[in-house]
Order: sequence, then C-alpha cells, then structure tokens
Amino acid sequence: MSNVMENATAAAPSMLEVKDLHVYYGSIHAIKGVSFHVNEGEIVTLIGANGAGKSTTLNTVAGLMKPRHGSILLHGENIAGMPAHKLISKGMALCPEGRRIFLQMTVKENLEMGGFSRPASEIEESIENVYQRFPRLKERYKQIAGTLSGGEQQMLAMGRALMSKPSLMMMDEPSMGLAPILVEQIFDIIQELKEAGTTILLVEQNAQMALSVADRAYVLETGRISMEGPAEELLHADSVRKAYLGN
Repeated sequence: MSNVMENATAAAPSMLEVKDLHVYYGSIHAIKGVSFHVNEGEIVTLIGANGAGKSTTLNTVAGLMKPRHGSILLHGENIAGMPAHKLISKGMALCPEGRRIFLQMTVKENLEMGGFSRPASEIEESIENVYQRFPRLKERYKQIAGTLSGGEQQMLAMGRALMSKPSLMMMDEPSMGLAPILVEQIFDIIQELKEAGTTILLVEQNAQMALSVADRAYVLETGRISMEGPAEELLHADSVRKAYLGN
C-alpha cells in the first residue's frame, strides 16, 4: 500500500518530512521511530486508538515537546526541538487538543492573540477573513470565549490558528466532545481550508471522518506506524474497519 501512496504523491513537493522520530516521557519510550511526510496542498491524517502516540507526535512537530532522536524537516529545514513560538513565523500553526482558547477574553481578543506575529496593520484584515469563514464568530465578537458553545469554541480555536496565515495547519482532535452535526460542520471547514490552499496535518480519533476528508493516512499503534496509504484505501481496509470504524 505504501508503494501506491508514494507513486500517487511523488509529483507534489514535500512540505513536512518527519524521519525516525523518537520521543520519551521520562524513561517511557512513547514514539518509536515514526516517519511520515506531508505534501503541499494535502490533508494527511494520523489515526489510532487512545494512547497510540498521535498527539505526542503532533506536539513534537509543533515544538511543544523535544524529540530524543530524529529530524523534522519543514521546507527542508530541520526544526526538531525548535520552540513553538518560533515555528509560527515559519508558517506553522497548531489548533490544539481541547481548544485551549483564552476563556476570559472576548472572541475578538482571542483572534488578536492569534495574530501576534503579524504586523499590526494586517490584524484587522485577518480578523475579517476569519469572520468570513466563521460568521458565527462575527456575531459573537464581543462575547467572552468561555461562554461559547463547544462548537463555537472549536471554530474560535481554528480561527485563532488561521490568524497567522499558516501554510501548514496542524489540528489535534477537532471533533472532540462535539455533537455529530457540529462534527460535520467542522470537517466541512477543514475541507474548505484545503481548497483555499492550506496544507493540513490532522490528528483525529474519529477515523471515519478523518479518512473521508484526508488524501493520505498513517495508522499509529503503540508509538509506531503500522499502516499507511491513500485515505480511501485505508477507509476500506478490513483491518482498519474492524479496529477503528466499528465494522
């Protein structure tokens, strides 16, 4: 299956390349030689059970954790171990698990925080662009973020990440805790972001939804990649369906 994947994506330039990544929590070897790549313009998803290492992998790529070994190449530059705040200026943004918005700030203030790396003259235009994509946020721009619904908070977290105009947007469990109808809305937005030119690395436990929007996928099991290939192939693979799709 990996040969099919390589042939299908060989023409696209690689934006992100992770090679032989090893990450530890103290003495616990959490990520054990993970390698994957994300081509420009793709949605690539990492799926797997709880504790498989998906979020740890994403957080390491995002600069929130330091790898013990391995390289993380962004546009050919090794960014492994680089602090998260420095990666924003390189075109990388993270929409974290649990949203982590500033609960005591208004919607607009949260968005302004997301644009801290941008020139002040561009902030208002960027906020308007976010409002166009998320009209609900414009309706609630003065509202305290902690009083928003779960779906609205997820939209705010995505909007805040978009404020830096990332070329690579990483999303960690964007559907967590949301009602099915809101999950569909969030994934529609993810698809729209791709169509608008944003490359996306998606960690998601809802394998069905993740595989339905992704171009390619990697399956993580206990810190290692056990399968990889075009998302549509994995969506119909018996082993994936039994383990992650409930059928």
